[in-house]
Amino acid sequence: MLKGLGGLGDMAKIMKQAQEMQSKMTEAQDRLETVMVEGEAGAGLVKATANAKGTLTGINIDPSIFNGDDKEVVEDLILAAIKDAQAKAADAAQAEMASVTEGMGLPPGMKLPF
Repeated sequence: MLKGLGGLGDMAKIMKQAQEMQSKMTEAQDRLETVMVEGEAGAGLVKATANAKGTLTGINIDPSIFNGDDKEVVEDLILAAIKDAQAKAADAAQAEMASVTEGMGLPPGMKLPF
């Protein structure tokens, strides 16, 4: 009735694949800290740099935009540059995770880590 241990062999194979995937996910998560992206606003007058985890690592503001009358505009440009960097960081993270899960048959658009 049981015809050997074929089912247990399949389970061992699945467990090994899960361990390999977990290792690859950890490596990918570590790489996200080194992948840098740059967001910008105002045709490059304000630039924000972040890693692929979305952590802001730097900001560069062209001195030509400093004028007391334009305070709100400068604040808006800074915020826009940061949001742009964060969006690019999210895209870079998704691309990195997609490279780890390639060939696993996961549904399209499934975001990892869960």
